[in-house]
This record gives sequence, C-alpha cells and structure tokens, in this order.
Amino acid sequence: MSITKERQQTAYLALQEAFHYTSSMQCPRIMKVIVSTGVGKKRDKKQIELIENRLMHITGQKPAARAAKQSIASFKVREGDTVGLQITLRGARMFDFIDKLVHIVLPRTRDFRGLSPKAIDEMGNMTIGIKEHTIFPETADEDLKDVFGLAVTLVTTAKSKPEAEAFFRHLGFPLIVDGGVKR
Repeated sequence: MSITKERQQTAYLALQEAFHYTSSMQCPRIMKVIVSTGVGKKRDKKQIELIENRLMHITGQKPAARAAKQSIASFKVREGDTVGLQITLRGARMFDFIDKLVHIVLPRTRDFRGLSPKAIDEMGNMTIGIKEHTIFPETADEDLKDVFGLAVTLVTTAKSKPEAEAFFRHLGFPLIVDGGVKR
C-alpha cells in the first residue's frame, strides 16, 4: 500500500487506543523530509554541480548549497566554502519521495533486511543513511566513479520514540522487529 496523505490520516484510528488520543490532532504526522549530502573534499565546481544535478533528478527539486560557518585549517576549509547540499520536501513531493523510497529504493539496497528502529531519535524523527545514491532508479545508468552517500530525515510531530515507531510501522516502513524479522 502506498504511503499517502490518506494513509497518514488513518493513523489516528490505528493508534488511538494504544496512545490514548482524544483528538485526531494528537496523532503524529510527517511534516517534512530533508535530503542532505556532504560534498567532501570536492573543490571542483563541476563535481559539485554533478552532485547537485543528480540530487535534483532524485528529488525533483533543486538543492540549496550549505556553506562552512567557520574556517578550519586542519580540514583545509575556508568560511563560505560549499560543504554540503540540502533539500527540504513538503506536500505532494514529500509523499511521492517517501513512497519511492520505501517501495523502490530501499529494496534495491544490497543486503537490505529492514530499517533499524534505532534510526528513530527521541524526538520522533527518523534518519536513514544511504551509502550509494545509485540505488535510486533515476541514477542507475550513471557513471559509477562519482558515487556519494546521502541522509534522508523524516521530521514528524511525534512526541516520543515509541509513538513514532508505531506511526512508521502503520505507514508501512520496513522496520526490524526484535528477532531481525520485518513486520
């Protein structure tokens, strides 16, 4: 089943008894998805543009460059240098990206057995680390010499880790249960 706004709205009925909700506004919702990557030691503008272009194909939105806040001599970084790229997805684009991530991208990951519940922090947000961007179908035919990793953070309104875990399970995220089996 796809992860859509309707599926998110049915979470209230599914989680109402377990978390004693009295209003549907108390139920967690996904507010935004943040896709970010670091550019590392790539000083070449063409390589940064290449990463930016691939992220744009993956998410359907142009990434914003993140600059270094201060100079660090041992890392050879100067204040204002581009050190990363970030994209914030909301609304329909966010739901389309989450649906693609869960149903197409994660199963294509090598030796994928499910997401660890440890990926959910105490504030109810989940961060998924992706080692190779080539698992996305938009970049499958690209040259394999410029492979980079990225982080996908799903920001929710959940108030605790157990509440967020139950919410993500209801949405259909492949979270690992105690014995290492997906549910």
